[in-house]
Amino acid sequence: MKAEILIIDDNSDIRLILDELIKDAGYKTRLAANYNQALLEIDKKIPDVAIIDVKLDKGDNDGIELLNHIKSKDKDIPVIIISGHANIDMAVNSLKSGAFEFIQKPFDKERLLNFVKRAVETFNLKHENKTLQNKLFHTFELIGTSNNISSIKEQINKLSDSESRVFISGPTGSGKELIARKIYKKSKRSKNPFIILNGALLDAKSYEKELLGEEKNDGSISYGALEKASGGILLIDEITEIPLETQSKILRILIDQKFKRINGNHDINVDVRIFSSTSKDINEQIKQGNFREDLFHRLNVFNINVLPLSKRTEDIPLLVDYFIENICNNYNIKPFSINNNNYLLNYIWPGNVRELRNLIERITILTQGKNEEKIINIIKESVNQYNEKQFSINETLSFPLREARENFEKEYLLTQLRKFGGNISKTAKFVGMERTALHRKLKLLGVKDLN
Repeated sequence: MKAEILIIDDNSDIRLILDELIKDAGYKTRLAANYNQALLEIDKKIPDVAIIDVKLDKGDNDGIELLNHIKSKDKDIPVIIISGHANIDMAVNSLKSGAFEFIQKPFDKERLLNFVKRAVETFNLKHENKTLQNKLFHTFELIGTSNNISSIKEQINKLSDSESRVFISGPTGSGKELIARKIYKKSKRSKNPFIILNGALLDAKSYEKELLGEEKNDGSISYGALEKASGGILLIDEITEIPLETQSKILRILIDQKFKRINGNHDINVDVRIFSSTSKDINEQIKQGNFREDLFHRLNVFNINVLPLSKRTEDIPLLVDYFIENICNNYNIKPFSINNNNYLLNYIWPGNVRELRNLIERITILTQGKNEEKIINIIKESVNQYNEKQFSINETLSFPLREARENFEKEYLLTQLRKFGGNISKTAKFVGMERTALHRKLKLLGVKDLN
């Protein structure tokens, strides 16, 4: 596919020269004659490369503003800045703002074409790297036939046609971002940005800047997540980590549908569908005063709750087969099977689906799927590293008595079963139970034989 170059210049002669020059070199072009036309073209469809004149009809540095606007949407888009009033400071400032190259009018045609060629190569390389990373580290398939996953798939189909806000809860690694992406891909906003603001990764002082953006003293603008996601979807991940003061501002934005950048004087209208997610108990966070109840009710128009993998073990064999096929394909390895899934089915999976995927990738790399004994040993080592840790009495205290007793019994019996290699008779003798009674107890606790 031909790369598309957006040419922005208020001089019609320059636009015509650039248009013909770049088309003759085998690229597609789009043209904009002023600042507002340029904004419309950028927002309509982000180009592969942009060529922008520094001075248009809005001000002395409106080309730099357009550069910042493009970078807010996709920081990897190469932008070539051109100017007929160039000086060293202007060149330095444009490069500091993220310009790919700076060239002065009148420009040498061969030199400009060389810049365009390198910019397209750079864009293609970064695009290929993104595609590879998505293949290696992200799956956009929601795998499972459990009641929980089946219900979520139905919700995704219904919510895709909606503009409603969605609140997704579930433990770490269970697939909350994946669910948000699935709704996004099926929605009317799928051609616009999908931006993630991770509350757990930000310094407390950075939240508002990352969310709202900032107008700096030198006139430059740092765009926040709300503007970057304009027309698309903003996922606020681990939203319970956001400070109460910032929560108040989010609530006001949801009510007014507008906001001001930090140090800004003008209102900016919001056209963003907001998703939120948390791995914490949101009701407990509200009780403890860590999260505003009125904000939660604004965000929680639709609620999706993802169960931990240990609560939907019927999905594990399907996930194992899917990850084997997916990862083997990425590494050009012949797919293989794991014939004994019992260790996987009885494991607690504290890291959920992400932990399972990582384990399958580790098995694939270390065994190439050719040594069944080595595969089982890697699985045993992985599950025992967690299960050999002492059962925490502090965790038990947070459960009702019946659930705490069941958790303890399950952990205790699993530990003894592994110690005796899954042998029911030896385990029953050690724990002081009849063999048939142990079978009944294991079935009641949802533990499958390890053999």
